[in-house]
Amino acid sequence: MLIPIIGWIVFGLIVGAIARLLYPGRQDLGFVKTILLGVVGSFVGGFLAFLLFGGSAMQASGWIGSIIGAVLVLAIAARWGSPRAV
Repeated sequence: MLIPIIGWIVFGLIVGAIARLLYPGRQDLGFVKTILLGVVGSFVGGFLAFLLFGGSAMQASGWIGSIIGAVLVLAIAARWGSPRAV
């Protein structure tokens, strides 16, 4: 039970860090938020794969899909969190 949780944490950290490197600009994310970004990105990538290819809607994605999902989540969070210019 503990090994899969540690696996998700390591996977989320790696995917979140890669997404932060790929997304331009500075992100004020700590260690835990980077892990959550990677894990959420995995499920977003899995949902996008479900929309494109079918399968299960709540599936985790592979490395590429997870990174794409994490970059997408990071872009949405950056746009949503920044004030609009008037």
